[in-house]
Amino acid sequence: MCAWPPTAGDLPATTSSCFSTVRVRAAAWDDTARAVAEHGWHAVTVDHRGHGDSDWPTDPDYDWDHFADDVTAIVEHLDATPVLVGASLGGMSALLAQARADGQLFRAVVLVDVTPRMELRGVQRIVGFMAAHPDGFDSLEAASEIIAEYTGRPRPPTSDGLAQVLRDSPDGRWRWRWDVRFLDGRAEIILDGDLDALRATQMRDRLHDGARRIRVPTLVVRGANSDLVSAEGVEEFVHAVPGARYVDVADAGHMVAGDQNDQFTAAVLEFLRDLHGGPRTR
Repeated sequence: MCAWPPTAGDLPATTSSCFSTVRVRAAAWDDTARAVAEHGWHAVTVDHRGHGDSDWPTDPDYDWDHFADDVTAIVEHLDATPVLVGASLGGMSALLAQARADGQLFRAVVLVDVTPRMELRGVQRIVGFMAAHPDGFDSLEAASEIIAEYTGRPRPPTSDGLAQVLRDSPDGRWRWRWDVRFLDGRAEIILDGDLDALRATQMRDRLHDGARRIRVPTLVVRGANSDLVSAEGVEEFVHAVPGARYVDVADAGHMVAGDQNDQFTAAVLEFLRDLHGGPRTR
């Protein structure tokens, strides 16, 4: 967990809690967290279990309910009710946690390219890429080429930035900073397109339940080029959550904060500016 105390602005010290995505550690949100702090908010970033710098369990215990448990535990640990900014797994975990709560867990919610309705083809593409390199890469340069092919974006001038999402293993290979065992029991069902098995998980129903229970200001930030979250999925969510709104970030895919960080940060800051009043203490 990393924290940025408020450094400027007229807002009271309130916690904006940012959870990392499945593939990117919380450090990838540093620029946004700093900007939030500069506008008077107390920013906190967290790596989920098995991701980034958080511990990896000895046994791959990555049940969805455990991720929801983690969100609830973090919220209870904070001094004030947080604004939750959750991308991908972080957003899903927040919805699952809210679905089980009697009251409102969050002061407000920002979901980043995640809604209860996610397009199967997009999920398959992402999971297929995640599952394709369980043993990592020979070098950062090799990883950069493969990632550029997946994203359709030009390779950056240097591969140094990949050290945020890859770690140098003792055997010299560069491996993801998330536990590939997270995919155990999930990847095969998704890649096979087994709709009956997917329905049996009741994941979409549980996420919808969490959405319907939200009674606080809510924003969906969608990558305009995302193949995971469609415009129809966002519209469905906005209709389910009273007062929810959304913004599309141009030239961004599922990894909105990484693809267009300035535009993503601007959307979050505009949303925070519209929140009035002091922190809701417990």
